[in-house]
Amino acid sequence: MARQTSKGKCNFCQAEYSKPGMTRHLETCPQRAVNATAQAEASGRQKTQKTRIVHLLVEGYYLPMYWMHLEVSAAITLGELDRFLRDIWLECCGHLSAFEIGGVRYSSSADMDDGWLSIGKSMRVRLDKVLSPGQGCSYEYDFGSTTELRLKVVSEREVAGPWKANQVKVIARNNAPSGSCDVCGKPATEICSQCMYDDKGSLCDECAKNHECGEEMLLPVVNSRGAGVCGYTGPSRAYTW
Repeated sequence: MARQTSKGKCNFCQAEYSKPGMTRHLETCPQRAVNATAQAEASGRQKTQKTRIVHLLVEGYYLPMYWMHLEVSAAITLGELDRFLRDIWLECCGHLSAFEIGGVRYSSSADMDDGWLSIGKSMRVRLDKVLSPGQGCSYEYDFGSTTELRLKVVSEREVAGPWKANQVKVIARNNAPSGSCDVCGKPATEICSQCMYDDKGSLCDECAKNHECGEEMLLPVVNSRGAGVCGYTGPSRAYTW
């Protein structure tokens, strides 16, 4: 799949921006401020304590047209963030995964007790203990057909109101990339998981029927970084954004 520039939509005001423009917009989005004020007023009546929230940017390492802006509690663990990334973008066959932060590896295998060789530290560590504003890290899912991501802490703020420790909110994400069939030029609906590594293999429904690699190599076009990789067919549960 060829690299593409991308735009995305802010989930607060529904405005559309480029990826760098979205980062700047979210810092000053009027509707985001209105939402925060309304939440603070409601929590004031409920005498709710404030919560530290982290703004994360997540993007594909080699396919940066896939990106998301997230809000998470500073108390979320890397393991909980790992489960979210799997659910929305990556999960196909229960592969291992790992974060690399400041030269330290935090691996899903470290939390297993079923005989797997443990490599790296446990993911049962709070996000705010290992990352701070401006700091970034890398993430890998599946150490065979590896999908690599980059994460960066854009900012941190306090909000009032109820917020579950493991809750993740998608506050903006890329629009679905528009690809065309490599054979006829119609909108692509399938990706060949073999041909994609040669920067080709996007197919429409009709051309997919005659693709030389066979039907077993085809995966659906989805708006996720895992598109076309291993057995990934889309989010493992419904998300709204």
